[in-house]
Amino acid sequence: EKEIGTIEQINVTPIKKYQVIIGKLFPFWSIALFELAFGMTIGKLIFKVPIIGSIPLIFFVAAIYLLVILSLGLFISTMVHTQQQSMFLTYFFMMIFILMSGLFTSIENMPGWAQAINVANPIAYFIRIIRMVMLKGSGFEDIKDDFFSIVALVVLTTTLAIWRYKKTV
Repeated sequence: EKEIGTIEQINVTPIKKYQVIIGKLFPFWSIALFELAFGMTIGKLIFKVPIIGSIPLIFFVAAIYLLVILSLGLFISTMVHTQQQSMFLTYFFMMIFILMSGLFTSIENMPGWAQAINVANPIAYFIRIIRMVMLKGSGFEDIKDDFFSIVALVVLTTTLAIWRYKKTV
């Protein structure tokens, strides 16, 4: 939108900055939740992935987690000038987050500095929650610490995205 000039049209509208951010987040959030439902259905029916825990709990946590990831993307987009810069920064952060998430290597086996950095990694929290709910049948009480860490990251990333967004008339 910056490159083709439509952001200027958005900026002259009488809506608030947070409303622009919500308008940017909601469609992708909805699509991602649909994709989660589709992926879980395929996983269950075709690949026989066990889902022991609560499916509504999975969707609730995923809805909050998606806000972190989407807000982080919006925050990155407020700092760059081109789509290429945005894709590069997003790719860089996502690769680091995924590799340090505990998906491939246990977080407990990582060095202390890597474990300390992982406190800011939303993917690590989400993977831990999904494993606990889907494979162990854990309830909200079991995942609440990780869940509230994700909520804190939502508040942080959304606040940063709104703060960095420049709406000049």
